[in-house]
Amino acid sequence: MASSLPAPLSLPRPRTRAAPRAFLSQSPSHRHLSRSTGGLSFPFRFRTLKLRRVPSAPHPLPLKVLCARYSRDLVTKESWEKSILNSTTPVLVEFFASWCGPCRMVHRVIDEISADYAGRLKCFVLNTDNDSQIAEDYEIKAVPVVLLFKDGVKRDAVVGTMPKEFYVAAIEKVLELPLK
Repeated sequence: MASSLPAPLSLPRPRTRAAPRAFLSQSPSHRHLSRSTGGLSFPFRFRTLKLRRVPSAPHPLPLKVLCARYSRDLVTKESWEKSILNSTTPVLVEFFASWCGPCRMVHRVIDEISADYAGRLKCFVLNTDNDSQIAEDYEIKAVPVVLLFKDGVKRDAVVGTMPKEFYVAAIEKVLELPLK
């Protein structure tokens, strides 16, 4: 009589660790560790890189700084009246803060504008963290803000980060205004 019992179940064999690939070689000093720990150590060889010396130029080349960052002057509460209010040429003042990211974008635009309008417009920057009283006098609540003055009177303002065309349009409008 044939047995109706099912065949005994067999469990799958545990996977064995794969052999290291051909491009990685085992370090001889680690072979004994990998055998004793069951292959759990770092089996790869460290190779030190030899750095080649790069020949240097006989004389270092002079650096040219192409940044117009210093084309604008920093104005403070001490120099505000002389530089802004008593100026005979129109004045652009950028109110900024050192921690303000959009102010950095406005810096670049104002640098270009100060180069374009050299002689016709004076450009200044005012740090609102250092001179908050002036910012309060002109009701500056957020930065960046660009104010345009002519004959010591505030004529126009551009609030926020805008394309260069916005600033140029405001400047042209102020430059066309008749004198007092």
